[in-house]
Amino acid sequence: MMPRRQQQGVALLEAMIACVVLAIGLLGTVGLQARAYSAMNDAGARAEAVIASERLFGMMSTDQANLANYALAEGAAAGTALAPWYNATRIAIPGAVISVTVAPAPIGNSKAVTINIAWKRRATDVGNKNTMTAYLATSS
Repeated sequence: MMPRRQQQGVALLEAMIACVVLAIGLLGTVGLQARAYSAMNDAGARAEAVIASERLFGMMSTDQANLANYALAEGAAAGTALAPWYNATRIAIPGAVISVTVAPAPIGNSKAVTINIAWKRRATDVGNKNTMTAYLATSS
C-alpha cells in the first residue's frame, strides 16, 4: 500500500485536465457556430438573388414589347424600366453587381434573358455569383 503523502494533488491535476478538455470543446462549438452563421448569411443572400431574378423575369414577361429596355451591363446605370427592381435588389443584397443580358434564343421566336447577380459579404471573400437564364416567348 502506497503512503498517502505521494498521492497529494492528483484530484487537482484531474480537475485541471478536465477544464482544458472542456475549454477545447467549447472553442470547437463556438467555431462551428460561427461557420453556421456565415453559411446562413450566404444562403440568405443566395435566396434573395433567386427571388430578385424571378421577380425580374415576371416583370419582363408582362412587358415583352420592351425587353431590350431591361438590358444592363455590369456596373452600368439602370434604365427607367429596370431602376425600381435594380434599387430594391441592391438594398436586399448590399454590394451586388448586377448584369442583365437579353439576346435572341437559338430556337424559336423567343429571347434568352440571363441575369447575373454577384456579391461579396466581406472584402476578403472570394465572392458569390448567381446566374439564372429564362427563355421568354415573344409575339413578334
